[in-house]
Amino acid sequence: MDFDPAFIRNALIVFLLLVGSVSLHEWGHAFVADLLGDPTPDSEGRVTLNPMAHIDPIGTVVVPLINLFVFRNSFTFIAWGRPVATNPGPLHRHRDIVLVALAGPATNLLVALAAVVAGSLTVVAQPRLAELVNELVIMNVGLAVFNMLPLPPLDGGSLLRPLVGMSEETYLRLSQWSGLLLMVVLNLEFTRQFIALAIGLACAPYVVISSLIKPAAAALIFQL
Repeated sequence: MDFDPAFIRNALIVFLLLVGSVSLHEWGHAFVADLLGDPTPDSEGRVTLNPMAHIDPIGTVVVPLINLFVFRNSFTFIAWGRPVATNPGPLHRHRDIVLVALAGPATNLLVALAAVVAGSLTVVAQPRLAELVNELVIMNVGLAVFNMLPLPPLDGGSLLRPLVGMSEETYLRLSQWSGLLLMVVLNLEFTRQFIALAIGLACAPYVVISSLIKPAAAALIFQL
């Protein structure tokens, strides 16, 4: 394997961006649950932007590092943080469970939006940042798409649960086996093509936004 300094540096940058993105995803869940009146995330110290509160040793560290340094997989968004515990009691059962589940992916999409706006304003003057901005956008859109797969304990599974009337016991049982199931599903060519297509479609609005901002940024720089 070619572990040249440039590759190691770039992989570590991607890893740090991924840790931050996963942490923001989990913070989004905790923040919305707290906002809706559930004290559980705050009591467990999850309503914080400190990544250490959200890191899962396997999902946030081991899997991404293996993916980056061993497999060099382009699907750098395959990662997860420590799940945010919630208490359905204080929540309006179905509505709030859906809002909390959507909060994580929505946070990633907002991070991607912030990245594409800030990036489009700066890459005109600093073209070297283009690759980094592109990676951050695809990573966060990828995290949003990945987490919407309808498998417990992913957010898509949490959304599916009230729709099909899944019991707590069934949900927990499926969650125990979902890791193995995900490994199998993600190695199917059809699944990988579907996820890549979904990410491409979800990235389309960001491409449009960038194409609108860059000319204005270039004109501003030219005037200066």
